[in-house]
Amino acid sequence: MTHDGPVLVVTNLDDPTADLVIDELHGRGVPVVRFDSGDFPTTLSFTAHFTPHGIQGSLTTPTRTADLARVRSMYYRRPSGFTFPHLDDQTARFAVTQARYGLGGVLAALPDCLYVNHPHHIGDAEFKPSGLAVAIDSGFRVPATLLTSDPNAAKQFIRQYQSVIYKPLATPLYRDENGVSCTVKVLEVTADEIDDSVAGTAHLFQHRVDKVADVRVTVIGDEVFCVRIDSDLLDWRTDYDALMYSVVEPPPGITEALSAYLTHFGLVFGAFDFALDGVGQWWFLECNPSGQWAWMEPETGLPMVAALADLLERKMM
Repeated sequence: MTHDGPVLVVTNLDDPTADLVIDELHGRGVPVVRFDSGDFPTTLSFTAHFTPHGIQGSLTTPTRTADLARVRSMYYRRPSGFTFPHLDDQTARFAVTQARYGLGGVLAALPDCLYVNHPHHIGDAEFKPSGLAVAIDSGFRVPATLLTSDPNAAKQFIRQYQSVIYKPLATPLYRDENGVSCTVKVLEVTADEIDDSVAGTAHLFQHRVDKVADVRVTVIGDEVFCVRIDSDLLDWRTDYDALMYSVVEPPPGITEALSAYLTHFGLVFGAFDFALDGVGQWWFLECNPSGQWAWMEPETGLPMVAALADLLERKMM
């Protein structure tokens, strides 16, 4: 089949990574329709007919219209959620549910569309317990990890492994006492710091790898880009100015494990984080199915924007 229809880019207004990819696609003459699903129904509308021939219909933004039957690919990034602030709470909950299963359901059911990544698959892969289990099955080295709401189990795990870090299981919007948005940091924790408040929800504790560097691996279709990140930071994402980058090759077995992991979740893109220890072993930390990657291209010269555009253009298909 000839893929000459538009690429849908579903993301929020402030997304520099998506901007770079869209510019690349425009330079190639590939039609693009960008929108935030959270703009529905204010400035976004759709009509979808389900017939014996499949889905027929259109999606309309203030400047573009996409034929739903001809969409070649979808770059599903980080759209905002549906909101209906003009409605009372009960009616708004109903409207949000209808929008999610209506518009969201249509976007997840487009015929012959290449999803980068499919929104349902993103949701599955964002569960850290699933990611850890699949990482082990795929052949990665994974640090000993405990998920619990039991303070005594947490204390016992920390005493057993001695050097242990705490990680959030997800990163929702969090605001400090001044109302400034922030994220919950990855921190080392001791047994003495554990109290009964642990019983209030689920927590993730992990044996700290004695690392000499980190590695970010970005898989885009069949392309694998490995970047070593040197710093003295426990979590390199806390200070980008302190980082040094170098392109590296994956050790034996890593490429196969990456492929197995992505295949399990039905993903064609993944941003993997590894800790590199003193003997050269790569330890799996996580895979973000919607992770950031574009900031590394100017630092390394890796053609990552072009690779993502190739995938969405379906040059590799």
